[in-house]
Amino acid sequence: GDEFHHDELDFEFYGGNSLPYQLQTNVFANGVGGREQKVALWFDPTADFHDYQILWNQHHVMFSVDGIPIRVFKNNTVLGVDYPWRPMQVEATIWYADWACDVKPDLSKGPYVAEYQSFDIAGCPVDDFNPNGRELCYSPRFWWNTGNRWQLDPHQEQEFQNVRAKHISYDYCRDRARYPVVSPECQPNSSLL
Repeated sequence: GDEFHHDELDFEFYGGNSLPYQLQTNVFANGVGGREQKVALWFDPTADFHDYQILWNQHHVMFSVDGIPIRVFKNNTVLGVDYPWRPMQVEATIWYADWACDVKPDLSKGPYVAEYQSFDIAGCPVDDFNPNGRELCYSPRFWWNTGNRWQLDPHQEQEFQNVRAKHISYDYCRDRARYPVVSPECQPNSSLL
């Protein structure tokens, strides 16, 4: 695919060296990202394994940790907001860039290792030979497209609001220095906040 018009959903960990760990999420659609949100984690992610999940359907993208929603990015194409729809791949790596870090890590303490267990993916296969692949992926025969996955249930909504109230450490929707004009998906009528 065209790397300049790619879609991407990110979990990125920040912290260590006595700093509190933060989990940043980002959503790229049609090659445009800059939709970062950071959550100050309420646990040390290096002490034990945790479940990090992304639910992506035609209604929203939901990022969750141990079953708790930490971010919901609604499909607001009706507001003119691009929404991820292209096929994606999974990548897991340790990545470092000076511009992305508040504090430079001590690279002499490496090697740095990431460990994963019980990795699972459920998805809809799409290829270049099936022009209707995207629409077929919207079928309710896939569990992620059933009506109960179109929005948060009341319990998930309560957990999500708790995370937003107590753990959000950065939200591009509130960053007026970087984004003086509020993005349409950040407006209260978008149901994102």
